[in-house]
Amino acid sequence: MTAEAFGYAFLGGLLPALLWLYFLLREDSRCPEPKLMIIITFLAGMIAVPLVLPLERLASEHLMAGLPVVVAWATIEEVTKYAAAAAVVLWRWRVVDEAPDLVIYMLTVALGFAALENTFFLIAPIASGNYIDSFVTGNLRFVGSTILHIIASSAIGFSMAFSFKASRPVRMLATAAGLILAITLHTLFNVLIIAKDVSHVLAAFFTVWSAAVVFFALFEILKYLNYRKLSRTSC
Repeated sequence: MTAEAFGYAFLGGLLPALLWLYFLLREDSRCPEPKLMIIITFLAGMIAVPLVLPLERLASEHLMAGLPVVVAWATIEEVTKYAAAAAVVLWRWRVVDEAPDLVIYMLTVALGFAALENTFFLIAPIASGNYIDSFVTGNLRFVGSTILHIIASSAIGFSMAFSFKASRPVRMLATAAGLILAITLHTLFNVLIIAKDVSHVLAAFFTVWSAAVVFFALFEILKYLNYRKLSRTSC
């Protein structure tokens, strides 16, 4: 692998993730998050990738092939993304002072994770000079696995957001439920993709895009419940 190949792969993974991030941040443009915290959270998601890889390798070596490994991979990735967000931003109540903030930061860490993960998937075809394969891979991940990461992490964000004013035990239970939902969605997508059957692949994409519709609906509800309490000039 040359530095040039890695550079192209990095741009191929980074730019689509930034495009999604720009689009999704506009959903909360009325009360935007601090740019520095968005950058830090995005980088935390990227840093999570090299932490995940050895854990997934251990799971592959010590678990039965098939569903146990797929569940383990999904669990490792979702827990690590949540841990990254929790470590750098979720405890900062000065910047996480509204329910929608939790969703924004969770999807931001997910996009950072997806950016570097997609980079690794693009390295091999780019290094071998197969730019058509790299273009196809990049586009499929743009509309598939990247959306999956957004939706899965946002499931945790929504669980925390809708229990934002609840007691600590309720918030903990809601977060755990969101994490279980994220792992379930991630596992389902991976099982369908691994099957490599056209119908299963279509079902995987249908699942994530159906979940995306639910995501936007929930986010609109969350914004309405939150922003109806605010004046037109304050956040």
